[in-house]
Amino acid sequence: MSIADNLSTILNEIPKDVSLVAVSKTKPIEDLQAAYDAGQRIFGENKIQEMTTKWEVLPKDIQWHMIGNVQSNKVKYMAPYVALIHGVDRAKLITEINKQAIKNDRIIDCLLQVHIAQESTKFGLNETELNEIIERQLTNPFPNIRIVGLMGMATFTTDSNQIKQEFAFLKSLYNKSSAQLNSINTLSMGMSGDYGLAIEAGSNMIRVGSKIFGERNY
Repeated sequence: MSIADNLSTILNEIPKDVSLVAVSKTKPIEDLQAAYDAGQRIFGENKIQEMTTKWEVLPKDIQWHMIGNVQSNKVKYMAPYVALIHGVDRAKLITEINKQAIKNDRIIDCLLQVHIAQESTKFGLNETELNEIIERQLTNPFPNIRIVGLMGMATFTTDSNQIKQEFAFLKSLYNKSSAQLNSINTLSMGMSGDYGLAIEAGSNMIRVGSKIFGERNY
């Protein structure tokens, strides 16, 4: 199956209101161009340097999503162009994104990453920290940041009931947060192995890599 065929298969099986982020990290320019030629416009990368290199050479109507853990000192490199930052997991990072957005005369969209998995290797805010950031944005907002939603990654497990519970928990936080902050309209959860369960739980943005591009090259 070609990249175009893989994309077509996924798009035919997910609802029209679910955004598909093609996770293109480690993949060569030719693979991204093939996905672009098939109509894909949203790409997700986890390293700012790699994303910037690809941004420089690929068509400018691509939306670049930063999906990896973000180091504050590298925000400046993506601030001129990034469309959405998924992994916002601490207040200090928000301050830096806002600072770089001001320098670039942009408003940068962000997702707040919530820790929902039973794995210490995954990052994210707890419920208290999430509420503190929402409250700050309501009372003393960062002018050049728009919090547009929540993101979370379920535990890497074959136990579908556990995954469903984790997604349901994030959906409940999303419902509360979106009732407070009217800019929130995106719930990003679900990857190649569990996006079906995520969509059932209410996700409207999924991140798919290997099912589009094949296994990753490290």
